[in-house]
Amino acid sequence: MKLYSYFRSSASYRVRIALNLKGLTYETVPVHLLKDGGEQLTPAYRQLSQDGLVPVLVTNDGQSLTQSLAIIDYLEETCATPALLPSDPLDRAWVRSLALSIACDIHPLNNLRVLRYLVNEMAVPEEAKNRWYKHWVEQGLMSVEQVLAADARTGRYCFGELPGLADCCLVPQVANAERMGCDLSAMPTILRINAACLALEAFAAASPARQADAE
Repeated sequence: MKLYSYFRSSASYRVRIALNLKGLTYETVPVHLLKDGGEQLTPAYRQLSQDGLVPVLVTNDGQSLTQSLAIIDYLEETCATPALLPSDPLDRAWVRSLALSIACDIHPLNNLRVLRYLVNEMAVPEEAKNRWYKHWVEQGLMSVEQVLAADARTGRYCFGELPGLADCCLVPQVANAERMGCDLSAMPTILRINAACLALEAFAAASPARQADAE
């Protein structure tokens, strides 16, 4: 398999973690989102991803898959163990709700193309852009913190004692938040889970700093 990825992309980071947790072998193809106006916007890349986004996973039979959570669903359905979702339907829905809170509510508001539009098209000053970023990330992660802290299903990881889908989404968002100087001091459950995840090689090997295209 080939994973078209950018080292700082949290969506790509999620998929790298999932692939590593599953123990799957893949080749990383770097796609630089800033170089030469963005390599993701070239006609060649648009053949893989019509919307010009990363990641793209090209399967062993040559099929191109887009959208990180859809890719992770594919991995879960084609490589059953280790499972990234619990077996109980209610627990699965709870884990998915955590993942979607991050991937759909938090991440889109701090996505690179959104931040660039604020600056380039709406003339938002850099300081105001950073304030926007911190507001939405801190507010969103605090909601996740409250859910995790209040639920007995939370264990060493987001769900119980094994890492799964929610952790795949949480760790990249925390990495971005820390890089941008967000205040996570009031989120001890998130910080504890993040540390437990990063102690695992599957997460550490997926980190931006360990990618071939890291800068």
